Amino acid sequence: MRLFRSASTTAALIVAALLPAGATTADEGMWLFNKPPSKQLKNKYGFEPTSAWLEHLQRSCVRFGGGGSASIVSADGLVMTNHHVGHDAIEKLSTKDRNLLATGFHARTRAAELRCPDTEVQILWSIDDVTDRVNAAVKPDMPTADANTARRKQMTLIEAEQEKKTGLKAEIVTLYHGARYHLYTYKRYTDVRLVMAPEEQIAFFGGDTDNFEFPRFNLDVSFFRIYENNRPLTCEHFLPWSRSGAADGELTFVLGHPGRTQRLFTLDHLRFLRDVEVPSILRKLWRYEVILQTFAARSDENARMANGDRRSVENSRKAFSGILAGLHDHVLMKKKADDEARVRAAVDADPEHRRQWGDAWERLSKAHENYRTFYERYAALEGRRRVLRGDLLSIAQTVVRMAAEKSKPNADRLREYTDSELPSRELELYSTAPIYPALEVLRLQAGLSFLAEAFGYDDEFVRKALAGMSPRQRAMQLVGHASRLRDVAVRRELAAGGTAAIAASKDPLIRFVADVLDPEARRLRTRYEDEIESVERDCYAKIAAARFAQFGEDLYPDATFTLRLSFGPVRGCTDPDGRPIEPVTTFAGMYARMQQRGGTYPFNLPPRWTERRSKLDLDTPFNFICTADIIGGNSGSPVVNRAGEVVGLIFDGNIDSLVWDIAYDDRQGRAVAVDSRGIIEALRKIYDADALVNELLAPPPAN
Repeated sequence: MRLFRSASTTAALIVAALLPAGATTADEGMWLFNKPPSKQLKNKYGFEPTSAWLEHLQRSCVRFGGGGSASIVSADGLVMTNHHVGHDAIEKLSTKDRNLLATGFHARTRAAELRCPDTEVQILWSIDDVTDRVNAAVKPDMPTADANTARRKQMTLIEAEQEKKTGLKAEIVTLYHGARYHLYTYKRYTDVRLVMAPEEQIAFFGGDTDNFEFPRFNLDVSFFRIYENNRPLTCEHFLPWSRSGAADGELTFVLGHPGRTQRLFTLDHLRFLRDVEVPSILRKLWRYEVILQTFAARSDENARMANGDRRSVENSRKAFSGILAGLHDHVLMKKKADDEARVRAAVDADPEHRRQWGDAWERLSKAHENYRTFYERYAALEGRRRVLRGDLLSIAQTVVRMAAEKSKPNADRLREYTDSELPSRELELYSTAPIYPALEVLRLQAGLSFLAEAFGYDDEFVRKALAGMSPRQRAMQLVGHASRLRDVAVRRELAAGGTAAIAASKDPLIRFVADVLDPEARRLRTRYEDEIESVERDCYAKIAAARFAQFGEDLYPDATFTLRLSFGPVRGCTDPDGRPIEPVTTFAGMYARMQQRGGTYPFNLPPRWTERRSKLDLDTPFNFICTADIIGGNSGSPVVNRAGEVVGLIFDGNIDSLVWDIAYDDRQGRAVAVDSRGIIEALRKIYDADALVNELLAPPPAN
């Protein structure tokens, strides 16, 4: 299996992608819906998106759970996403005796649809630029850290005002890493029910071996339904289905929520990623992957319990390996350096611009040198990929922080505990999803072991965390039978009791979080926000202003897990030896791939796929690739044609797209999608899901 291309090959592919600052090439861009790429689309494809077209697509899209995209595909609130995006919900609905990941699921009636214990979906309803209002909170000569705090408080106040005005969820999104602030208003739904999911083995055919590769043969799709007041949601906006799919060379659009890109980072910031952050993440991923593999190998039930963690870790490990390959590429980094030098030279050439923006790069470099001194500790305890894991630990952290934060004025709270975010926190906190003690011990033991190895057994925090025990002993004590947090009623009681209940609690996990973990994590977070985040917000706002001055504001911002529009035609590529790869695969190709690999895992098929092979039209398109600009978080994004009809469903990128985190190139990089025709063929011929097919193919109601 090829994990990523050689540095020389990557270099050759990426050269054309890095034009002068502010310029975009080919079909690059994750565009805002309130600032679409109208000029590019008109000039290259003769297509002009109207405001009505954009609004309809925007309100047909869904942010699914905590990290995926989806779309509404019927008037009765039917939602389509990937199987791997819905995996967490499907896993939580499974039991030892009813493993829906292994058997699949199909509700043949509305009454049979299964309510997910803690799944939330959000539909973006409106967007407003509130940059001036946010920045108005910053007074002249205010220290950078204080300015950052003032902006955060102002953002919370604006969100609260919007929620009171509209009754909808409000969220201010930071764009260009601090140059713009947009207020997004969402319709939020928490009654989400599983309608259909195929077996995981066909959704992830080829497993980790074929992940981020092409050709692919995956039915990576699942269907859910939004309910409101215990009835299916009636939707004015939904995406109709294309019966004909997309042809080779046809323009397509991808509508989704890309998670995070770093294309606007300075050269020194990219070096920090290359030398510190990404290697640190990979070390933890490799370590945890081995731990999970060992645990899963002990029994079928262990494998079932650890399935979600394993897939997530495998996927992340491969993705970050691809990103690191790009960061190691000297041609890419040289182009980034040249790009930065051009912008800085233009700033230095103008005395006023130099006064306003000239110090930004140096201040960022100094901030990241400072960050190197505490990154590992911050990342381990408070960062996005913290090492102390587990459902029970997460519950304890939420209970402890919620009590502390709710005792403060709304504007003074941590952003994830403001009134706007509390409903989402409470949905997770009071989830009835199953918790597996053996997996909880493994997760916490793994994190405690890492801390002891990374910082030393005699480190003050490590000593407090372990309390004189081995990592396994401590994990068993904290998440064993003494903790009552498995009981939702206990969680509710603690949350209702606030800080007094936390102070009085004898629960070992509550005491660990309140007395040991949270004080240190908060200290590190404050330091990060004051010394790193505040400098990044201020300096990247200046750099963005410098780019706007040179190139205008027709620039897309880095991804922020908010709704974006990408575009590009269906187009093949070549393999490492220069042989052409066709843009579309078929069911026939899947069976050939299975036979080629002897039908052994992960190239085996669920029984019904071998039993019903003769029913399929084997020439039906199954998966396809296009040049649309995507990244992690786009999983589950619908692919539509000019008429706004579904022609596919994004589920992956190929190996050459992994570098898109830092630079886009479409010579070989491709987005990978399930074809709309393949979905219908499988639903009809393999799953006898005629009612679901009829719902998908139903024409929109007449205006």
